[in-house]
Amino acid sequence: MSLTIPSDTRRPIFTARWQRWRVGLFNSPLNAVVSCLALAAVAWIVTGFLRWAAIDATWSGTVQDCQANGGACWAFVRANIKLMVFATYPLDLLWRPSASLVLLTGLILASMAPRLWGRTLALAWVLTPVVVCLLLGGFLSGRSVSTNDWGGLPLTLLIATIAFAAAFVVAIPLALGRRSTMGGTRLVSIGIIELIRGMPMLVVLYVSSLIVPMMLPSFEINLFFSTEVALTIFVACYLAEVLRAGIQALPAGQTEAARALGLSHWQATRLVTLPQALRTVIPALVNLGIGVILSTPLVAGIGMIDFLSAVKIAASNEQVWPGCYNEAYLFAAAIYLAMCFGASRYSLWLERRLKVSPGHQAER
Repeated sequence: MSLTIPSDTRRPIFTARWQRWRVGLFNSPLNAVVSCLALAAVAWIVTGFLRWAAIDATWSGTVQDCQANGGACWAFVRANIKLMVFATYPLDLLWRPSASLVLLTGLILASMAPRLWGRTLALAWVLTPVVVCLLLGGFLSGRSVSTNDWGGLPLTLLIATIAFAAAFVVAIPLALGRRSTMGGTRLVSIGIIELIRGMPMLVVLYVSSLIVPMMLPSFEINLFFSTEVALTIFVACYLAEVLRAGIQALPAGQTEAARALGLSHWQATRLVTLPQALRTVIPALVNLGIGVILSTPLVAGIGMIDFLSAVKIAASNEQVWPGCYNEAYLFAAAIYLAMCFGASRYSLWLERRLKVSPGHQAER
């Protein structure tokens, strides 16, 4: 007996999606008029932007060429790319921050492959920032460079990477302490978390870079070190709440089953509770990581030159390149968008990859 496939099942899936768009935008005369006006406005804006950014743009030349063409002056970006990416790092030693960017980017890309997860990758997360700091400081080769001259994109990635990785070391005890049955441990964890979460990040940075050195005048505290400590504690308090939510979302039977198998409390936490909690809160972890990257420009308030600060310095050179703020900040926006959008898409892919069907869970 032959099997006849209904004609509607042979239609491509995009037909149904287009029908939903059509019903949502053109299901009445008023909606059709509003939709057409909105689409016309979007087309007008996009056309004008493309004309300014591409058609009439100046890709090389001088500021006079840019003023003559009237479009975007991408020649400014080409002329100031080193300043915007590497800030005030010595020009004859730019291979160091370049190598640092390669190391940090490679670490992040390697962490995106689940098959590489393990002790080796965890060790790489410890050693890579150390190697980058030694490389930027000149301890591995050549003359030394003060941390005050570190800046640009390498500094942004470095402080975000160290803060996010080190935050796990602090956040896990805080999350477990807040759920502890011991009153003293729970109160201390709650106090630390609520105190730090109740202050803006800029206040925490000011305390670490200005107030703490005043309280310890006999000790010389490095600005980069104090910034990393402040960011780590700040991120850890938010991360502790994310982990606590993931732990509380797990069924109580998971822990009971682990204890029934003879695992101790700490073994059950390390082998059963935390791995499942981390998988549950993947979207929140990625969102927090994106927030850390986007919050790094706040370090400019205490004298550090991050990527956005370097872009601002390049754009403020009105004598050589007047009126190039749009191009400078669009370049910075493109870099931040590439990092954050890539992280969000990776989060969606990882969720689908780690998702376990209910039937498979029941079989297990």
